[in-house]
Amino acid sequence: MPDRVDRRLAAVFAGDIVAYSRLMEADEEGTLRQLKACRRELVDPKISEHRGRIVKTTGDGILVEFGSAVDAARCAAEIQRGMAEKNVGVPQNSRIEFRIGIHVGDIIIDENDIFGDGVNIAARLEGIAEAGGVCISDDTHRQIRGKVDYEFDFLGAQTLKNISEPMRAWRIRIGADIIATAKSTLAAVSAPVLALPDKPSIAALPFQNMSGDPEQEYFADGVVEDIITALCHFRNLFVIARNSSFTYKGRAVDVKQVGRELGVRYVLEGSVRKAAGKIRITGQLIDAATGSHLWADRFDGSVDDIFELQDQVTSRVVNAIAPKVEQAEIERAKRKPTENLDAYDHFLRGMSILNQWTRESNLEATLTFRKAIELDPSFASAFGMAAWCYVWRKANGWLVDRDTEIAEAMRMARKAVELGRDDAVALARAAHVLAYVGGDLDSAAPALDRALLLNPNLSAAWNFAGWTRVLRGEPQDAIEYLARSMRLSPLDQLGYSAKGSTAHAHYFLGAYGDAAVWAEKAVQENPNYLIVNCIAAASYAFAGDQEKAAHFVRRMLQIDVRSSVSGIKALFPLRRPDDLAKYEEGLRKAGLPE
Repeated sequence: MPDRVDRRLAAVFAGDIVAYSRLMEADEEGTLRQLKACRRELVDPKISEHRGRIVKTTGDGILVEFGSAVDAARCAAEIQRGMAEKNVGVPQNSRIEFRIGIHVGDIIIDENDIFGDGVNIAARLEGIAEAGGVCISDDTHRQIRGKVDYEFDFLGAQTLKNISEPMRAWRIRIGADIIATAKSTLAAVSAPVLALPDKPSIAALPFQNMSGDPEQEYFADGVVEDIITALCHFRNLFVIARNSSFTYKGRAVDVKQVGRELGVRYVLEGSVRKAAGKIRITGQLIDAATGSHLWADRFDGSVDDIFELQDQVTSRVVNAIAPKVEQAEIERAKRKPTENLDAYDHFLRGMSILNQWTRESNLEATLTFRKAIELDPSFASAFGMAAWCYVWRKANGWLVDRDTEIAEAMRMARKAVELGRDDAVALARAAHVLAYVGGDLDSAAPALDRALLLNPNLSAAWNFAGWTRVLRGEPQDAIEYLARSMRLSPLDQLGYSAKGSTAHAHYFLGAYGDAAVWAEKAVQENPNYLIVNCIAAASYAFAGDQEKAAHFVRRMLQIDVRSSVSGIKALFPLRRPDDLAKYEEGLRKAGLPE
């Protein structure tokens, strides 16, 4: 009979130091002194106080076993609070900051060490925790809710390295002084390393324009955007959104670094040459982990063959990294929004112009999308994008003839939904218009659901669905959708939109400190976005920081002198009266004029 394995149920606490190698490289002796002092004065006493057993330590990590999940959570929170206090006034590049993960599960005891899934999951949760933060499993959350004084943020289902199934995770919000803690930890720290998804993951970088004509830049961008769209239709791929992959445009890149920053295994690079009616697309697929080339090829044809050439590139990529693909997915990826090349050309020009994000470019893009519609009256994506231009106008206070412009936006959005039943881009953009511009939340929700069914990799659809759920009064669900959007597009130049929506979701959950932190992140990325200044002012007012609240009111009035408490109802079509009342109260507290 085999030796019996000694098992027991335990709360496992895994912690490590953020950027330990960098700290040691900069000041080896000083870092060791700091670490020993932290262990002696804070970490070890707290573990002992809460009846924990230190299983082992490494240079930058610690593994602790607790008999109670409540003890483990309290110990972790108090350590992080203590570290935040110790780091006040310490330069960012010299701080010792911990990440902590906690899981309750079955462990194997072998002499003085512990093993098993309970340990592995705690370690993986620590890996996705923010600096200064505590990330816990769903099992831990069930054990401690109602028994500790902390609040929690749901992080959604997380894909953890070497863990077969995605796991629901939570973040502990530590204490009433969350703003001070958050500002010294979360807001000042670089984003955590992104875990690889549990399916083949890829980012397609901007292709080089080899035409010798800067005016053809929009066309080269359009080619790779359509390749990204085609890849997105494959459900067994994880595809980074265009807005993140295009942050590398015009830069010499290290493919391994791209893989780390975007959290992907594969990177697609290439070039486009268009001249005298001919076109050549080259592509190379690289394994970001090793830097090795999986394939490189070129595809030649006439401009009239552009869709076929894009399909060939997509097919080669998919066959290289995900050979088992259903035929239905292949056919869906081949569908094009229009067969009219002139309409397609105007659509690409409109996207390029819109991406300049100015008032003037917004108007010009609208006219260009309208030209695409004239050339192909069944072009659903063009209707969707033309309508979506009005979202940007409303959000920035650019509407002039409000009633007329809103009516036109709604007309085009409904036409996009009518024509675009199988077009995820048209459905997602149109739904955002219906919800935000027109306040038709009931029509927006099913359109967004269908867009995500058609294209589960469409970051914008997850973003719009999250915002729509905020407006519908479903803030907890909204946080999950917005987190998925940000994972699909971690470097998005419009990331402040998802961050601002996340701030709103926390605000309506009553988590004003976290709302302020997310609003600050959004404002840092776009100081002139009216919506995020609104939520920052209201959040800080409720959190008790009147100076900050007044600052953001001043910013609101600089952006749009018409900003007022009474105007919030028109700016935010909130379904729940209590949400609107809470927003108005927050802005009154902040000092916004009636």
